[in-house]
Amino acid sequence: MPAMTYQLRWPDQTVMPCYSPSLIVRERLRPGPMRLDAFLVEIRDCMQIASERVRAKYGFACSAAAEQLAQIEATATRFAPESRIELLPFDPA
Repeated sequence: MPAMTYQLRWPDQTVMPCYSPSLIVRERLRPGPMRLDAFLVEIRDCMQIASERVRAKYGFACSAAAEQLAQIEATATRFAPESRIELLPFDPA
């Protein structure tokens, strides 16, 4: 199963490297800015799908997807829901 990394630029301009155990982030999201609250809805769905893909292949959910989501959600609490987060361009596949 191909995994991927991606980067988020937070409203304070810090960049967070992130991991997905599948290509779901590339499949579902386009690089660029978006509202933080909308991004959180999308990334929750993405990490759930990624974890289920791991479960389908290996028989267990992906703890790395859950940990990555927890890290994103914890960081998001520092910002207003209407603030902007940016999904940076993906590395070439």
